[in-house]
Amino acid sequence: MIKTLAFTEDLKLLVDVPVERLDAPDINWYWVDITSHDESDISLLSEHFNFHHLAIEDCLLDYERPKVNYYNEYNFFVLNALNLTNLTTVDLNLFVGKNYIVSFHKVELIEISNVHEKVISNENIWAEGHLYVTYLIFDKIVDQYFPAVYQIEDNLERIVIRAGGNVGQNIINRVFSLREDLIKLRRTINSTKELLYRIVSSEHLQDFRNSKHYFNDIYDHLLKLSDIIESNQEMTADMRDSYLSMNSHQIKKIRYRS
Repeated sequence: MIKTLAFTEDLKLLVDVPVERLDAPDINWYWVDITSHDESDISLLSEHFNFHHLAIEDCLLDYERPKVNYYNEYNFFVLNALNLTNLTTVDLNLFVGKNYIVSFHKVELIEISNVHEKVISNENIWAEGHLYVTYLIFDKIVDQYFPAVYQIEDNLERIVIRAGGNVGQNIINRVFSLREDLIKLRRTINSTKELLYRIVSSEHLQDFRNSKHYFNDIYDHLLKLSDIIESNQEMTADMRDSYLSMNSHQIKKIRYRS
């Protein structure tokens, strides 16, 4: 599926226009969103937009880490959208040029759908331009990390309350499961945080300078998420150590009685 949004010089919205129309002189900026496994859709990346073959190869891979690659006419970003059901990630690829965004993902992403609807319905965004929409996409991706992190934090707090200082085998199994989830999230969040740091500090991203404060805000959100994850990991480590200490004490008592 290919969706196109284009905005003319006098800021009129054009929806689902042919990609050939996007190069017309009256187009101020545009966003093309591609959700597909179909080779004919994927071929647009090379045949129409002339993106570098290495960037296109990255689009076709799965589970890429968040990153940015710099090209002469555009910048290529990989973001990780989070599946809240199992905490796996789905790659979102963004090509951001002087007056356009081309997004590519293999499955439907609620984050992209939400931003797409927001852009269509809010005329104030049309004048802000494509870099502001790029920020909205980044922001929506990171927003989806918060529910997963908060859910783990709530689960850990409930376990601590129920345990009351007595960490048994069932509890420690649950703690280890949550710890594995924290490790998954930490990997995604830290990689995204490194990407945002490059965006706000890199000399290569000159076009993003006027939008730097927006991306700084996302970076601050990621710092907060990292702090929460670190705190929760310390909590699981304390419960693990308590369990091991209790087991060691029980073993010593058994040996003493023997």
